[in-house]
Amino acid sequence: MKPVRKFEEFVKQGIAKKQSPDISRGKFLVEESEQNRDVLLGILKKVEVNDKNANSIIKLAYDVIMGLVRAKMLLDGYHSAGQGAHEAEVSYLRLVGIKEIDVQFVDQLRYFRNGMLYYGTIMDKEYAEKVLEFLNAKYPQLKEIARIKG
Repeated sequence: MKPVRKFEEFVKQGIAKKQSPDISRGKFLVEESEQNRDVLLGILKKVEVNDKNANSIIKLAYDVIMGLVRAKMLLDGYHSAGQGAHEAEVSYLRLVGIKEIDVQFVDQLRYFRNGMLYYGTIMDKEYAEKVLEFLNAKYPQLKEIARIKG
């Protein structure tokens, strides 16, 4: 997998655009991300991660992470759309102080989630557990980044 391009490249290409901050939509995405995390935690209380539910768990975890990233972008006055939008969102993580190794992990997650949705890629229990471990470790930081100030 090739490294994630710099966010500025996505802006130059028009994939990411500067706009007025959208506080209400950003707040909605934070709340939706929290709800998705609650759903995920509820599922994990009832069932163990296995090869059959790995894809579902990975998709939910991805939605939690990317909801917070999109919220932060909107709060900062950015929006991405079109081909490459999700990669632009991942790239934005660098601008908010996320370590490069974590940016690369989220990009890998983006790539695999795309494969699940569009190419029928089947992920396994081990990768799902790795994603959950990442989510549990990084959720507080991502939540703080997307916090609405004021």
